[in-house]
Amino acid sequence: MYRFQNGSPAYIAEISRAAPTLFIFLLDQSESMEDPFGGSGATSKAGFISDAVNRVLHDLVIRSTKTEEVRNYYYISVIGYGSTVEPALVGPLAGREMVSIAEVADYPARIEIRSKTVADASGQTSTSPVRFPIWVDPKSENGTPMCQALLRAREIATRWIDAHPNSFPPTILHLTDGESNDGDPINIARAIKELATTDGNVLIFNCHTSCNRNAKIEYPADPSRLPDEFARLLWDMSSILPERFRRTAQDLGLTLDEGATGFVFNADPSAVVQFFEIGSTSTARLL
Repeated sequence: MYRFQNGSPAYIAEISRAAPTLFIFLLDQSESMEDPFGGSGATSKAGFISDAVNRVLHDLVIRSTKTEEVRNYYYISVIGYGSTVEPALVGPLAGREMVSIAEVADYPARIEIRSKTVADASGQTSTSPVRFPIWVDPKSENGTPMCQALLRAREIATRWIDAHPNSFPPTILHLTDGESNDGDPINIARAIKELATTDGNVLIFNCHTSCNRNAKIEYPADPSRLPDEFARLLWDMSSILPERFRRTAQDLGLTLDEGATGFVFNADPSAVVQFFEIGSTSTARLL
């Protein structure tokens, strides 16, 4: 393994079919994810998060499509943890720990028809039906075995790096709404961050969702503004945003300090969408 703790990893490896990269989506599916998210009468946190992941997967399919061919620039792992720690894809890909983006394109569980609101040049809005592919369904039961989930992610990332030692390193996007109930995850997260390809260390970004109205804290460079030990733990578990990720965040209107981490605390629905956008669209140029 290559380690860059005392230097600056490049994160410049170009992504191609010969040198793809890996996204690991780590999803808290504990019982509390059934709570409503985004206001009275809103969908559950589990429902909102599954929709957000489905949108990201669809976006990655679109980005990988060249001249009507889906090129395997990306491999995808979606792991849910609640009553068990297991692959979270449903439909034909159910039970698969890792799949190519071409398989994602070919095998959604189903296509739903959703309504999309659009505005014309005069500002008038209207709704139109759109096709919405589903790969992940909402799930919320039992506890929060975060340590087991992180161990699973470490195993997946390790195998990936062994097979792709010169690739853009894996990116782990972890979303949770509560504390681990199977131990302290910090040492596992630190071990994950020590894994590396020749292009840089594995990136792990953490997003904490909440139903309360406390102010969200986005991508802090230090933990001084964080309200409690749990928030500081998640901050410590998170990677510093490489420069290309910081540029994406700034393009989305965020002002980030030097050393900003890939961590959001008390995220509302818009912050969750932004978290996935920053984490999944900031990788290097596709070939």
